[in-house]
Amino acid sequence: MQTETPAPVFKKSSLTQQQPGAKKRLWKSLKQILATERLLPWPEDAITYSSINPPPSFRPAKKYSDISGLIAFYTDPQTKLHYHNAEEFATVKSLPMDLTAGYLALRGASSIVG
Repeated sequence: MQTETPAPVFKKSSLTQQQPGAKKRLWKSLKQILATERLLPWPEDAITYSSINPPPSFRPAKKYSDISGLIAFYTDPQTKLHYHNAEEFATVKSLPMDLTAGYLALRGASSIVG
């Protein structure tokens, strides 16, 4: 006596088997939604996909090493350059002041205090 194993409950049978006469669901990309949205007449205060501005993030911004571009875990207190490991710290310490100022200018940081 063999019993049939039931189909998993979490799967919708309508998604796996196409019912006769049913239309296939078409998905729109964000680009298509935005193009359609621009064509429709909207009131001035309507909230649309293109008018939504996200709030500022609560997470702190990631810092990247000025030397290698890897995620910087440390900052040199004297030069204010970000570095990833001890090898980069030795490089940061050996840099002349004009190169240090150049790295800070590339990052858009303020000038060296010291």
